[in-house]
Amino acid sequence: MIKRDVTVVEVALRDGSHAIGHQFTVAQVTAVARKLDDANVPYIEVSHGDGIGGSSLQYGRSATDEMELIEAAVSVCKQAKVGVLLLPGIGTVTELKETANLGARMVRVATHVTEADVSRQHINQAKELGLETIGFLMMAHMVPAEKLVAQAKLMESYGADTVYVVDSAGALLPHQVKERIRALKDQLSINIGFHGHNNLSLAMANSIVAIEEGATWIDGSVRCLGAGAGNTQTEVLVSVLDRLGIETGIDIYKMMDLAEETVAPILPKPQEITKGSLVLGYAGVYSSFLLHANRAAERFGIDARDILVELGNRRVIGGQEDMIIDVASELSKKREPVG
Repeated sequence: MIKRDVTVVEVALRDGSHAIGHQFTVAQVTAVARKLDDANVPYIEVSHGDGIGGSSLQYGRSATDEMELIEAAVSVCKQAKVGVLLLPGIGTVTELKETANLGARMVRVATHVTEADVSRQHINQAKELGLETIGFLMMAHMVPAEKLVAQAKLMESYGADTVYVVDSAGALLPHQVKERIRALKDQLSINIGFHGHNNLSLAMANSIVAIEEGATWIDGSVRCLGAGAGNTQTEVLVSVLDRLGIETGIDIYKMMDLAEETVAPILPKPQEITKGSLVLGYAGVYSSFLLHANRAAERFGIDARDILVELGNRRVIGGQEDMIIDVASELSKKREPVG
């Protein structure tokens, strides 16, 4: 058994689905999962970007049934545990049971940061299925630390093994991560995790701050393959942690090779902080909104940044993707000449 000071969860095969329009193939998932397993990555998340059941017109159709992708990943993992994401209201208990039957061993039950109460049924069911169960509080920048603690306590009371601070928009600044992780560490008796996005170029810094304050589960995405500007880059994360004397058990060279040789060719373009992903962090909106906003901007002939800033002003959250078209339509009408 490898001793780990920090447990790294690889999210490229779930969060990265957003970046490629949910077009992962069985061959791609098999190749990436096999090499992640060989590099001793302990957990690999595989799902539609919006979790199991997410393939839809609203969230984006998957090229391949996600159950096939989960099964493919499980088939090549000798030591890594395959996990899935589930958003109540999108994914169902039936689908959760199916993933467990296929060999998934971990589930992250994700809710908006003020809606932890909707996770009870799914966390309870996950525990009954024997799954490692994680509460995933998204858009954590939208509430102060004390409200975050109250929601995390609900997930803990339902049986979650770990609760995550999820910076879905890549909007948190390091001091905000510090106060949130510290508050959870002080008030909870379970593991604390952090999931960052790099829209303000702070994913790595925020991950390190989270670890310093007591988080022991950290998400990474190889080659930064994730929504918006991507997540904390896994091969960089494990290198930095090694320099800090923090054990992950992950083979750094193998992660570098995987990133360069296997994942890079999958990306339609390099993950970088573009004006679109930057405004996600600036406006504080869900990172998966970027592709939808770009499409709406082209359709209505307006600037995607204006759409995203207005969504932030309205405090629109994940699951309200239909609002993107509404906002774009309203903004375009305001710009039409009068008379």
